[in-house]
Amino acid sequence: MITGLAGPEGESVAANPEAVGTVPADEHDPFEAFLWADGAAGERSPYPRWRELRREGPIVAVHPRDVFPLHANVSTASLPEDFRIHLVLGHSAALEVLRDGERFSSSLYAATIGLVMGRTILQMDEPEHGRFRALLQQAFTRRALARWDTLVIRPTVARLVESVGRRGRAELVREIAWPFPIEVIAEMLGLPKDDRARFHRWAIELISIAGDFPRAANAAKALAECFAPLLAARRKARGADLISELAHATLDGDGLADEDIFSFLRLLLPAGAETTFRSLGNLLLGLLTHPDQLEAVRRDRSLVDRAIEEALRWETPLTRIARLCREATVVEGVPIPAGGPVVVVLGAANRDEARWERPDEFDVMRPPHPHVSFAFGPHRCLGMQLARMEMRAALNALLDLPGLRLDPAAEDVHVAGDIFRSPRRLPVVFEPVASDSP
Repeated sequence: MITGLAGPEGESVAANPEAVGTVPADEHDPFEAFLWADGAAGERSPYPRWRELRREGPIVAVHPRDVFPLHANVSTASLPEDFRIHLVLGHSAALEVLRDGERFSSSLYAATIGLVMGRTILQMDEPEHGRFRALLQQAFTRRALARWDTLVIRPTVARLVESVGRRGRAELVREIAWPFPIEVIAEMLGLPKDDRARFHRWAIELISIAGDFPRAANAAKALAECFAPLLAARRKARGADLISELAHATLDGDGLADEDIFSFLRLLLPAGAETTFRSLGNLLLGLLTHPDQLEAVRRDRSLVDRAIEEALRWETPLTRIARLCREATVVEGVPIPAGGPVVVVLGAANRDEARWERPDEFDVMRPPHPHVSFAFGPHRCLGMQLARMEMRAALNALLDLPGLRLDPAAEDVHVAGDIFRSPRRLPVVFEPVASDSP
């Protein structure tokens, strides 16, 4: 097994999945708890460490404790001294591993995030993965996304930006980047408005499995209990929401079972929100700390998409994903044994000097090259176009705030985290905008 997710007392979650207690309502802040668990207060950046490792080659065999900080979602205490994982650090090597589901399996996620989310496409291999993905993809067609953009995405971010516009200052992480994508997902799913605060909390608690497994497991259970009546109603009477699309999706006459849908929705809530929240924060920080580029994009909105792709490459929101080598093989001259864990470090691959000049710099004017921030191959992120659409809408709305700039009083604003990376705060100032509301 590639990693053992640490439970409350440091034991492996995978070894103790029944350790689910009753989590009472409290003042627990899931945002701060998750950032702390992922090392937001620890190492500033893993990139120098990855750059040094990549000098040894595009793939290196290492003991996990030598490359994963103690605060990361990885438990290494019980691993033998001769245990090794293969870190994929080069871009071309990453593409080879990610595109080849025959040699490199995703099944290991069943023993980690699958413990709380249920069986999702994250842990499926072919042909099961292809069938489920084809069913789920029906809810993310180009036509469907265009509809969500008009009805949900742009109105939601417009409302959030208007709510801070009259003040002339804002904290963009907490007030925009954090609530925006979860409100979009909630609206797309047709979740009751009165329940959205709870859904928001459960979504982030769900992916805090490493730091608090009982809380994550209870969040998973609570979400299924809330989804059940909504799904039952949509099966009887189709609506205009995403749950309805999933309830009635068919492929060769077969549809999705209730538990299949619950598992996907558990994945969609945090994944859809988490990737966009972090990607948007990284994009905004990149521009705000490079005022000349911010002004260029403000004046020429055709650069918005280039800025989005550069931000995704420069600061990858999810820095690594895992695979299990099915059979002894060789990748770029490096032998990998059967059953060997493989970690594709997306963040390192996106800063490979063999593919990008000055890879550590944020530069929206650089010649665009495809990155691997949304992975690659059969498991490429299903919601990547939704994430791009949300980032585009949010950036355009914020660029309309006159004089938007980083608060001159802000101190040490930076990206942090290990597996997940984004800024904790982004204080900005701008010229107050009169509201159009009565």
